[in-house]
Amino acid sequence: MNNSTRDAIYTLGRTQHETTRLIEQSKIYGGSTKRLLEAAGIANGMKVLEIGSGAGDVALTVAKLVGEKGRVVGVDVNPTILGTARKRAKAAGITNVEFIAGDARTLNLSNDFDVLTGRFVLMYMANPGDALKHLVTHLRPDGIVAFQEPEYTIYPALAHPDTPLMNQLIAWIVEVFKASRAHLDTGIGLYRAFVEAGLPEPTMHLESPVGAAETWAGYRYMATIFESLLPLLEKYGLATAPQVGVETLAERIRREVLIAKRPFFLPPHTSAYTRRTN
Repeated sequence: MNNSTRDAIYTLGRTQHETTRLIEQSKIYGGSTKRLLEAAGIANGMKVLEIGSGAGDVALTVAKLVGEKGRVVGVDVNPTILGTARKRAKAAGITNVEFIAGDARTLNLSNDFDVLTGRFVLMYMANPGDALKHLVTHLRPDGIVAFQEPEYTIYPALAHPDTPLMNQLIAWIVEVFKASRAHLDTGIGLYRAFVEAGLPEPTMHLESPVGAAETWAGYRYMATIFESLLPLLEKYGLATAPQVGVETLAERIRREVLIAKRPFFLPPHTSAYTRRTN
């Protein structure tokens, strides 16, 4: 992990498109997130603190798991996107969730939560271990800690001579996250973060959404990622809009996969969970 004392720039921006991308992201990663939450032991009646709520997808998933007797508090530093999260909760008839704008590391939150969770959020914090050490103080003894974070350090290993477009996209992703000071190794680094936070060794699982079907949604999702990344790709001099070609990117990825007969890999991520023992 990098040693910066400053949080990373949120690499994907704060636009309305990014809000839409986050919702699309949950369609791709939602299954693995739900498996993590269930494996960690989140159940009916629990009180849950979810950080980095974004458009609300993880919080809404958790809200269904804990039921009407449970409660979810979602926190995000971006107050605008929480407006979308609240509207989505209302539209879904979910009443056991509330969203608070602010930095979870500095907010005055209670210490009676049964669960602390988050998806793709620690990677942007200056020191994930220090952040987690503070955040777990909001848990009851024996509380659950469950996080998912991307692992970009192994992404380049998926490059192949028959997939030059995928190779280039992977290289751009790694470089732009590095330039924004995000931690590239937060996925595997969850072990270190948990241990540094004084938690027991976590149960961990590494996976990546992979697809090769002609109609796989992952092609379009990768294009939405690059629409969000484009401003920083250009700012850091890594790529131009014509080089990326967002408008045709999904179709070009699909065509490469079908010709190469080699599946397309979206960014790998690690799931980790444990229980606080003090």
